[in-house]
Amino acid sequence: MKRTSPQKRTTIYDLAELAGTSASAVSAVLNGNWKKRRISAKLAERITKLAEEQGYALNMQASVLRRERSKIIGMIVPKYDNRYFGSIVEQFEALARERGLFPIVTCTRRDPALEVEAARAMLSYQVDCLIATGATDPDRIVDLCAASGVRTVNLDLPGSRAPSVISDNYGGALELTRRVLANCEREYGVKAPLLFVGGRGTDHNTMERMRGFRDAHAEAGIPVDETLVLPCGYAPEKAEQAMRQLAGRTHDLPRGMFVNSTISLEGVMRWIRHSGHYAERMPHLGCFDWDPFVAMLGDHIEMVRQDVPNMLQAVFAIIDSGATEPTVVQVPPIMEKVG
Repeated sequence: MKRTSPQKRTTIYDLAELAGTSASAVSAVLNGNWKKRRISAKLAERITKLAEEQGYALNMQASVLRRERSKIIGMIVPKYDNRYFGSIVEQFEALARERGLFPIVTCTRRDPALEVEAARAMLSYQVDCLIATGATDPDRIVDLCAASGVRTVNLDLPGSRAPSVISDNYGGALELTRRVLANCEREYGVKAPLLFVGGRGTDHNTMERMRGFRDAHAEAGIPVDETLVLPCGYAPEKAEQAMRQLAGRTHDLPRGMFVNSTISLEGVMRWIRHSGHYAERMPHLGCFDWDPFVAMLGDHIEMVRQDVPNMLQAVFAIIDSGATEPTVVQVPPIMEKVG
């Protein structure tokens, strides 16, 4: 068998020879410091073009050591599998690039150990800032980053040691519950408590949504049935299991539901389809999440759309201002009527 030697990597010295200039000039261009060195735009353009043609890859970790900032910004997210977190990632990347920053994103699957591992990996690349989105323990990530002199901003779930940007979960849940209660009363002519399903009872967002859920019932003079409050987690299979167990205890199921995310809604709808319950008429649903495909379910649903554009604008306003105080910015969500 013939052995092939690996192709020699292009160096800055090779580029300098091709461009007819010094290695230090090439380094300045590739690191973005050519204007300070009074290198002409024409030479900078020639060096950049040569680097692309030769397949030269800048050693980012080595170059960071020679610069004050890396211009890398990191984000951790718990999930990619719904429109909310997908939209956060997409718009984060766009806003980062508008500012000349290079975005790095990784999914941590709501696993505290993976969150810490991801934060440590990003610190090794010397990110300038880390956005902790939906972190289970944001304060631990803040402490880890602070030890390396890296700023952190919390998104979606708040912490107590860094600025946080979240939805107004209480206000959104209050209005969503009001609407579903009114829809049920209008159609059935009776006031009855709703079912609450999905989310984690220990996280801030779910607790605030349950608070809004309960206060809307109190406004309407309807006692909450605590056996119908099921913060079973976000996974579809957990919502499906919770519905199955509830139906095993009683066949008199509520005519209205508050579902805590489209991920949980997937499990609820799967159970409805397979169980045969609500075969004659769909219950009125309220979902604290948004997806246009839910329009396929008909006109018995209200949705809360979290205002991702304004949430990320608030995140970058904090970053641009240099603020580090652990304040919480609450962005009002948008009510969406489907059908």
